[in-house]
Amino acid sequence: MKDWIIYSIGFLAQILFSSRLIIQWITSEKQRKVITPSIFWTLSLIASFLLFVYGYLRLDFAIMLGQSITYFVYIRNLQLQGQWQKFPKVARWFLLVVPAGIVIYYYNNNKIDIELLFKNEAIPLWLLILGIIAQIIFTLRFIYQWIHSERQKESTLPMGFWVLSLIGAGLILTYAIIREDPVLFVGHLFGLLIYSRNAYLIRKTND
Repeated sequence: MKDWIIYSIGFLAQILFSSRLIIQWITSEKQRKVITPSIFWTLSLIASFLLFVYGYLRLDFAIMLGQSITYFVYIRNLQLQGQWQKFPKVARWFLLVVPAGIVIYYYNNNKIDIELLFKNEAIPLWLLILGIIAQIIFTLRFIYQWIHSERQKESTLPMGFWVLSLIGAGLILTYAIIREDPVLFVGHLFGLLIYSRNAYLIRKTND
């Protein structure tokens, strides 16, 4: 597949990720506290699907790992907000089955792809480890958010979410610079600003 198509998929995913943050940020600024509109999770789900595809096309296991874990957390938050059930049934099945189908197909029927993912000359082992650690920390923010939301019985974005976001995004930004990945660089550079602002709003609200 041509590089411009692969990068287009990646940038589209990052545009959607950035759009969810802008919407969430504007909504929070109006309320003077951190708000989580349902569109935040809808855009997250679509963007995650696209970035997973981008990660596979770039033979980047770190990206695929991060999106695989958070994907279903997005769906769960939509369920908590009562929005998942409003999706057309066809769309729900597509979003649930296709990502799992991609993983099952390529990991069971294409051993060459596994070799490329873990032994990619463009990504030395130490860099792959950095990327995986960065994605795990970045992903833990949604695990933390999910557990917190389950306890509260509502979808919220607590302070711990934004702290993990800042740490994870900083590491991914480092990975993106070394990897020379413009998609990750642009997306996480912008994200750092929003994460910092949301952390400030929560701290100000709690004072």
